[in-house]
Amino acid sequence: MTACLRFISNRTDFSVWTRVGLGLAALLILSGCATQPPTTPENLCGIFQEKPSWRHAAQKTQKKWGVPPQITMAMMYQESSFRHNAIPPRRYVLGFIPWGRVSSAYGYAQAKDETWADYKREAGSVLARRDNFADAIDFMGWYSHKSQQINGTSKWDAYGLYLNYHEGWTGYRNRTYDRKAWLKQTATKVQTRAERFGTQYRSCS
Repeated sequence: MTACLRFISNRTDFSVWTRVGLGLAALLILSGCATQPPTTPENLCGIFQEKPSWRHAAQKTQKKWGVPPQITMAMMYQESSFRHNAIPPRRYVLGFIPWGRVSSAYGYAQAKDETWADYKREAGSVLARRDNFADAIDFMGWYSHKSQQINGTSKWDAYGLYLNYHEGWTGYRNRTYDRKAWLKQTATKVQTRAERFGTQYRSCS
């Protein structure tokens, strides 16, 4: 964001009409900066320092759903690497003909169409968007809260919450993840990152 503001401030000696155009360009630049992934994605304090609105949203989610920021942020890192417009890879027929996407997952939380619709109906605003950080992290808090209600998974259990998130509540209950060694390894990565984020978060100024 600082770099974006510097880019704008260095271009001030223009006519009135040029300045109007510059103002519009500035809005576009700042909008682009706002959706850029954080420059220090492995450091939760750095993320929140760079994006104060994210910290506010993560804390609001904790207050509303009881899920700590290090958990939701670790899950989001794994799902989208904090990219607002993240989408799954394409599916190919015969190895080279594009045939849609692997799933309808989209945005920061990689929420699927049907699950996002459930969230908006139960807990979110009708205007909630998957490419909006505050909406996406609230969705993750809601889903984790439901995981605790349905399957008894602790809201501090990053490993278990991620397996719920990936497999769905029924899949988790049926232990479908036991047939997916790669998924359990991924859930372990989420747990490790959540623990690291938690240590960092406790020392954030």
